[in-house]
Amino acid sequence: MATPVIDLQSSPPLVLLANDQEWASRALESVLGPRGFATVRAFTGRQALELIRTTRADAIVLDAGLPDISGLDVIRILRDEPAFVAGTPIILLSSGASTRAQRLEAYRTGAWELLSEPYDIEALVLKLELFVRARREADRTLEGGLLDQATGLYNARGLARRAREIGAEAARRRASVACVALMAQIEGPEDPADISADLDGIVLGRLSDVCRQAARVSDVVGRLGRSELVVIAPFTGADGAERIIARIRSLVESVPVRIADHARSIRLNAGYAAVTDFSTSSSDVVTLLLRAASELRRSRGAVATSAERLAISAG
Repeated sequence: MATPVIDLQSSPPLVLLANDQEWASRALESVLGPRGFATVRAFTGRQALELIRTTRADAIVLDAGLPDISGLDVIRILRDEPAFVAGTPIILLSSGASTRAQRLEAYRTGAWELLSEPYDIEALVLKLELFVRARREADRTLEGGLLDQATGLYNARGLARRAREIGAEAARRRASVACVALMAQIEGPEDPADISADLDGIVLGRLSDVCRQAARVSDVVGRLGRSELVVIAPFTGADGAERIIARIRSLVESVPVRIADHARSIRLNAGYAAVTDFSTSSSDVVTLLLRAASELRRSRGAVATSAERLAISAG
């Protein structure tokens, strides 16, 4: 086989294999693994949908004849879900010879390719490599304007974009949404070593690392201001927001940071806003973000401009 061409420096591409025949998925895994791919398996259409919603696969290989929901219907369901990344490559596998009409229907539905038995495994792997590389290049181009360079998290513009997507999904599902705004700071009196240290950068770095560690797959984490981060948590109410704060506070405050060889404690400030049923809310998720930021500022007794920047980005 040819040498892998996928760039694996960040993380292995994850491929979801949906097929009710375990041997077929195992056969594909045995080829994809040595080429640098990670895989996750589903045996029904419903399992595939659940995994697609929670794993953020780089590509999907669907059997057209899944036992409960056909591969085409799985694609149709995904197209109606705002949270699904439309650029995710989907390869549909057919157990028999496909006609031109069937191929056209697959492409119209949203499949990137339709392959029929007997499958050319080498061609399938090459297509996956090509599709995933194209997907990652597109993601890098898009996220170049949506990510904060210092933290690697979403910036205000990215938060506003993801907030609109999460709000649409929450309204459709009559689900709850919570936004948690966070800021950490060094505790205690100023130390002479603090003068030459990048305190904001050190503390922000710790908070960013903790938020990435504590966040669920469905959560969105971004930088709201100079030292503020925010977590948008779908399917989460007020109690869940308080649990998020408690979890992050425990992780942030339990380990001091070292500044010029001195251990310094960190204190976490937080504020949140939550809506139980988003379909009945008069506010959107961007407004919820601003309310959380306002609660954070009240908890600190300080004035910030992050809310105004987010409002501009959301426009």
